[in-house]
Amino acid sequence: MSPYLFWDVDRTTLDLDTHRSYIVQRVLEYGLMQDWVCLKQTLGIPAITATCKGLRSLEPRALAFISLVSKTPREEFRCYTTKQSSREPWNS
Repeated sequence: MSPYLFWDVDRTTLDLDTHRSYIVQRVLEYGLMQDWVCLKQTLGIPAITATCKGLRSLEPRALAFISLVSKTPREEFRCYTTKQSSREPWNS
């Protein structure tokens, strides 16, 4: 995976089982296509989807991507159903 994805942590301490949500979210939001392919080969789409369903936040484009790829309605993702009720200040 691209080293810049995990610039803020010690990459040698990352474990896919322990830090799965963190890794999946970073790849979906900031990764390149090669990062996605690597993640998909390692975990598989069903495991990635299951992880994403439990995320509290996910960038809208990343949510749309995983929803389309997995053929899962957006309504099944926690980050979609628990969106903030107020708009972000810079999106007026």
